[in-house]
Amino acid sequence: MSHHKEIISSPKIPQVKAPYSVGVKTGNLVFTAGQIGLHPDTMQLVPGGIEAETRQVLENIKNVLEAGGSSLDNVVKTTVYMRDLADFAQMNSIYAQYFTANFPARTTIQAGALPLGAAVEIEAIGVIG
Repeated sequence: MSHHKEIISSPKIPQVKAPYSVGVKTGNLVFTAGQIGLHPDTMQLVPGGIEAETRQVLENIKNVLEAGGSSLDNVVKTTVYMRDLADFAQMNSIYAQYFTANFPARTTIQAGALPLGAAVEIEAIGVIG
């Protein structure tokens, strides 16, 4: 059985003019592109540092997943890229407000640099249903 891929879009998701999709659905999985703390209305990084950015990142991920028929509760894996692991505790406290039980597997990496000087970028894989 072959699965086609369906491109996900939504006005609630920052639309970047680049050769990638913010989300792709195939079979019963939704893959999000890495999201930074861009507000979809302003296309600017939200002010307020790591906590504010993490909150916006997870709102963006939530909106990608929901547009694809999944949800934060159905995330099986996240990858977190951080500008500075010294900010881990602050990122983790916001992350824990969005993932409250049956936690997804997670990898956290300190990256050399992130787009637009972002403090954090997160990608997720969610199950549909």
